[in-house]
Amino acid sequence: MTNSHKLISLAAVLLILAALPVQAQIANPMTFKTAFPFYVGNAKMPAGEYRISQPGVGDNLLLIESLTGSHSAFVEIDPTTADQPHPQSEITFSRYRNIDFLSAVWVQGQKAGMQVETSKYEQTVAKSGAPEKHAVLAANSK
Repeated sequence: MTNSHKLISLAAVLLILAALPVQAQIANPMTFKTAFPFYVGNAKMPAGEYRISQPGVGDNLLLIESLTGSHSAFVEIDPTTADQPHPQSEITFSRYRNIDFLSAVWVQGQKAGMQVETSKYEQTVAKSGAPEKHAVLAANSK
């Protein structure tokens, strides 16, 4: 293989990698606290303290579990991006009337985030109108 062929092959690989979507990763589990109940997919979680983690690198799943161990749920995620890196880690919720749904996870210093897939229950509730977005701060846990 000539040097020009090697260079063209390397450029092609770099272009393909650049076109792949950036995906946020939760390297260390994060914790957050809510004063309100919320839904993760179809699972209802009471107000309390939670840990959120990614079971495997590159997985499109998140595990949300109460620190007491009484509630847990897996939820599928899709990559999303913001214009600027997030100054702090936060968990975003969508509120319809008085019902909250886990919406997205943002990791401090990253533009890439994790958008939670909308459940059938949320789709039904969403027919009542546009959601009010709000967030709680998250912290790294060990």
